[in-house]
Amino acid sequence: GFYTTLLLAQTPGHILTQTSNKTEILCDLKKEHAGVYWYRWSQERQQFQFLLFSNTMGRATYGPGVRQDKFSVHEARSQSSHSLHISHLQPSDSGIYYCSAFQSSQLLLGAGTQLTVVDVLPPTTTQTPVSKKPLPRTTKRKAASREGPCSPLVWIPLAAAVLLLLLSLVPAAHRLHREFAASTPRGQ
Repeated sequence: GFYTTLLLAQTPGHILTQTSNKTEILCDLKKEHAGVYWYRWSQERQQFQFLLFSNTMGRATYGPGVRQDKFSVHEARSQSSHSLHISHLQPSDSGIYYCSAFQSSQLLLGAGTQLTVVDVLPPTTTQTPVSKKPLPRTTKRKAASREGPCSPLVWIPLAAAVLLLLLSLVPAAHRLHREFAASTPRGQ
């Protein structure tokens, strides 16, 4: 976790915005990479969706059914910073967005950005009301957030990272198999 944070930082952690707005998620990479992958976890549909891959040449490859007029990636600061731009936001765009990249044969996965799109933003208050009732609610929320490894927010990104890593090993295994077959004398 800490080492990954040194090499890849995803910000912000949370975005609350209104329908029809646009937003931006930043993925900052500290080392060379071939490009950045973007994914979305939908709590409502209980699934990961591959959104797009943007290579270092600025070309994007979109996932199935992903609209190019809705999602775009922009690079800044010598290809180290990538931002995912999402426009024409709808409540169905809500979810946790992740950036991911391969660096030095390692798979790096961002911490995730929780995007919540609502029709009407809640009213903002300039001052927190003084009351004894919010204190127990805060304690309950903290306890609920400690559910740990059973939470889908923990194991689903890890499972996706493992799947990506395994898929990246297929070409290497195939190459090793070909080299082994070529070095084995025939007839033995």
